[in-house]
This record gives sequence, structure tokens and C-alpha cells, in this order.
Amino acid sequence: MRSLRYSVFLPLALLSATAAYPFPEPGSDADVKAGAALYRDKGCVQCHGIDLKGNKKGPSLDDIRNDPAWPPQRITKQITDGGQKMPPFGESLTDPEVAQLVTFLRAKDRPAVPPAH
Repeated sequence: MRSLRYSVFLPLALLSATAAYPFPEPGSDADVKAGAALYRDKGCVQCHGIDLKGNKKGPSLDDIRNDPAWPPQRITKQITDGGQKMPPFGESLTDPEVAQLVTFLRAKDRPAVPPAH
């Protein structure tokens, strides 16, 4: 009976734990462009730079897509919950917006951040 309980409840527990952080799948070009605009509009440029090279306030994100220490799940959690010097953005961004930001940061052919309008 105990093994049956674990075989049923453990997958459910894991599923519910991951539901709090929707892990974006590879997005469309529209998602990448939307993520670039969010990067500009939500204040990311103040700490990470318009070119994603970082500055005194925040680290470079330019090569985050190639860093095995930063899979999409960890980037999502960092944006949502914050950490170290980064404030949390979970209250000011929707789950789809977070997913678009992650898609932008992880894009192989990342577009330039559009100019402010």
C-alpha cells in the first residue's frame, strides 16, 4: 500500500511544484520580439544594459543561453522570485510575459532590443 501511495502522490506533488513556474517552450519569432520589448519596458536595461552586456548594477545576460547553469527553469525562477541583488518581478509580470522574456534571452538569433518609443 505504501508503494502505491508514493507512486500516485509523488508524481502529483512534482507536477504541482512545477506548475508554479511555467517553463517556456521554444517560442515563436513574435514571442522573441515581445520579450525584447518587455526587456526594454520592464526595466531590465537599467541593470543589464541595452546590449545585455551588464553594468555595475547587474551581470551580463549576453551569453546566458549557452550557460548550462542557467536553464529556462532557473531563468524563470530568477525573474519571478528575484535573488541576490535582483528584485522579484513575479507581481509585475504575467506568466506569459515571463515566458516571453525567457524566450528572448534564450533565442539563438536574438534581435536587438528595440529603441524606446
